[in-house]
Amino acid sequence: MMNRTRRLAALALFAAPALALGPAVAAHASTTAAPAAAKCNVEVDSAGKYHVWGEGFPAGTTVTYSGSSTGSVPIDKSGRFDLGGLTGAKYVVKTADGKTTVTCTSVHY
Repeated sequence: MMNRTRRLAALALFAAPALALGPAVAAHASTTAAPAAAKCNVEVDSAGKYHVWGEGFPAGTTVTYSGSSTGSVPIDKSGRFDLGGLTGAKYVVKTADGKTTVTCTSVHY
């Protein structure tokens, strides 16, 4: 009986720190979310014009777009932008710092 008690005591010394650390690590991991990857899409509206929208960009910045039309558009606080009434279906979007360049994908419904 004494041998069993010693083994349980030794096991408790190893298990207690692991159990105490587990919730702390899990809580930290749940509050740290990876940023969404930037992407953009092109859709054709009912009038035959093109609609370009994107998400996952740095909030509060500006991106430039180029293709059949060119220009710049602000990114909202959610990391999104939305453009309508464009001509042409091929666009590339680039952040002002040049760190992110995304080729927009055509979406067909």
